[in-house]
Amino acid sequence: MGAGEYAERVNAAARLLEGGVPAVDVALLLSSRFSVSLRQARRYVVHAESGGPVPVPEPNVVFTVKLPAVIAERIRADARGRGATISAVVAGALRDYLVSADVGRPTDE
Repeated sequence: MGAGEYAERVNAAARLLEGGVPAVDVALLLSSRFSVSLRQARRYVVHAESGGPVPVPEPNVVFTVKLPAVIAERIRADARGRGATISAVVAGALRDYLVSADVGRPTDE
């Protein structure tokens, strides 16, 4: 299960709790709706009770680029050193670049 699925389930629990549905009933509903065990559904309820709704992460897409071999190896080495994925390192670097270059910011309309 991905982070988006987890967020969907916790947020469903949060909405039901906010609507006044008792926690026991919320767990039963989530168990049925998402085909998970009652124990797992209860975990979603506990998270929703303690922290409320969670942000739904943006979906990832494949974005293929060609890089010089030396750059690719440096990125791989950096990712290994951080205990991170190559995708996480590159995404972070690109986010930082876009912010510093003020590129692609959504406009208020």
